[in-house]
Amino acid sequence: MSVGFVMLVHEGFLRTAQVARHLASHGCPVVIHVDKRVPNEAYQPFVDGLADLENIKFSKRHRCEWGKWSLVAATQDASALMLDSFADVRHVYLSSGTCLPLRPIEDLVHYLDQRPTTDFIESVTTEDAAWTVGGLDTERFTLRFPFSWKRQRRLFDRYVSLQRRVKFKRKIPSGIVPHLGSQWWCLTRKTLSAILEDPSRRTYDAYFKRVWIPDEGYFQSLVRKHSTNVESRSLTLSKFDYHGKPHTFYDDHLQLLRRSDCFVARKIWRNADQLYDEFLSDRSETSKTAEPNPGKIDRIFSKATDLRADGRDGLYMQSRFPAQGKGKGKTSAPYSVFEGFSDLFQDFDGWLSQLIDARIHGHLYAPDRAEFADGQDVVAGGLSSHAALRDYDPNGFLTNLIWNTRGVRQCFMHGPRDNQKIGKLISSDPNAQISVISGAWAVTLFRSADDFSNLRREAARLQRIEAEHIKQLRAHNVKARVRIWTMADFVQNPLEPLQAIVDDIGSVNVRRLTQAPQMHDLTGFSQFLQTLKNQGMNPHLMGDFPSEPDVENLLSERKKTYLVK
Repeated sequence: MSVGFVMLVHEGFLRTAQVARHLASHGCPVVIHVDKRVPNEAYQPFVDGLADLENIKFSKRHRCEWGKWSLVAATQDASALMLDSFADVRHVYLSSGTCLPLRPIEDLVHYLDQRPTTDFIESVTTEDAAWTVGGLDTERFTLRFPFSWKRQRRLFDRYVSLQRRVKFKRKIPSGIVPHLGSQWWCLTRKTLSAILEDPSRRTYDAYFKRVWIPDEGYFQSLVRKHSTNVESRSLTLSKFDYHGKPHTFYDDHLQLLRRSDCFVARKIWRNADQLYDEFLSDRSETSKTAEPNPGKIDRIFSKATDLRADGRDGLYMQSRFPAQGKGKGKTSAPYSVFEGFSDLFQDFDGWLSQLIDARIHGHLYAPDRAEFADGQDVVAGGLSSHAALRDYDPNGFLTNLIWNTRGVRQCFMHGPRDNQKIGKLISSDPNAQISVISGAWAVTLFRSADDFSNLRREAARLQRIEAEHIKQLRAHNVKARVRIWTMADFVQNPLEPLQAIVDDIGSVNVRRLTQAPQMHDLTGFSQFLQTLKNQGMNPHLMGDFPSEPDVENLLSERKKTYLVK
């Protein structure tokens, strides 16, 4: 006994002929249906090229269309021709012109010989068909679908809506329980003959002609009526993306296809020369008894689907931005933002670079230019220090920098003088570590020789900007790792917060800090703040700086007291 192949073809005739010849030369009869829309100039050479093989026949041609009854009618005629022409066929295997055998034909024949009464067809009830994507489940069997979903979409949708409004519901023929599944099956001669010779076939055919995508429901439903031994699975490896579109296999999927141990795969790219040469040869690397197991590669396809649907953390492409609500990270790697540190300390970035293994930038969002580390003008990702280019898309500038420097932690300074448009991004980014010394921007004003009236106006502006930024960082939906100190609290004991920051970065072999970076001379700073108050401004972000003129005395008086029990 042997297995016969029914092939539904509408293009790729050179590859189809190659596969058909391979099957026929290994003792498997082949019946081919060619779409009637194929012009005779392409059809006739295809037929003539296989005329030397007696066990290859061509069935009556139908004009086939996706989602329409014509595909079932083509399968019925080709299957009937197979059963009438080849009496020794015990199983009929339905395939397409893009299918490719992955194992020796002898393996498939041996496998089916061990299961002579088993029908292999994916067949699940509509309630369990979780694989339908963006389509209809139960309604495809209870509504009418006279219009083409591809060619007459507007009529299709309107007619479905009309039937729903009037609560129209078709009667399902007696003895039929609607099932769904893949159209690629392998049925026994007994079951297939029973379906084709069913006394009620005329009734069933009339009903399924108005079912949506009947090739996914006709045989899947009728096999439940006639078969006594159904395995609800297909022997054909076919994978679909999250849109319900079939994956196409290329040459670089060779090892993946081997690993599946499946007998047949679709859909194979017509120019995948390596796949066709390898699998249509007589070389075999599989065991004759190996069970088809597409689950071996499911993890890879699931991961690919997740990447396609959700994207990768921090990767923004022209073709697709990450969808909202997917929960993906805004950036691809952890990074640190230091606010107020460069105002309070001398050469803070140089001090930090000696402690941690990271790339320490200056103010990336400074008004005049992006202050890249080492004064670079262009960095990885083709990012320019030019302020206008950066400010065209401030968020994209940062995500691009983090993506293209993966593996090296990025740190940069920020403050109220800089472009504030990244505030929402960094506050909602779990990868961000944000450390803020509030009010430290006043140190730079304090050290300035500008007219005091100008300094007061600038101080008011900067405080307003930073207050809004801190409000954003303290919102309930913030996902960044945020630490905020007032300047007064920070200068009292800088080693403790600096140690916490370095520990949070997770640098290796960093011992306990014994010395903080050199702080700017703050002598007279408290008087500067008092003068701002006297001029009508309330510098509240700095914390509780007393009015004593000598900050050194302030620090010595406010040293922490530790209670030892």
